[in-house]
Amino acid sequence: MEAAIEAVEEAIKGDDKSVIDEQTRKLTEVAGKMAEKAYQQAGDQEARAAGGGNGAGAGAQGANGGGGDNGDAKPSDENVVDAEFEEVNDDKKS
Repeated sequence: MEAAIEAVEEAIKGDDKSVIDEQTRKLTEVAGKMAEKAYQQAGDQEARAAGGGNGAGAGAQGANGGGGDNGDAKPSDENVVDAEFEEVNDDKKS
């Protein structure tokens, strides 16, 4: 990832738009692969925390967005509080 970032930084110093575009595309691919891996690991950890055996299916579910808000999911943190609030503006304008 760092090498891809450095390549983009070097390309920006030049004036060849095609080189900048190519290095940016490569950086985007590397970042996408890192994000995919992170989502898979998060899904695997979530499956283990929920007591789900091997986690292989959960990783695919997490990578496909299955870990999102599906309406019937329970919060993983028991200390979560659902609350309403009212914004109070203390600036008294005269």
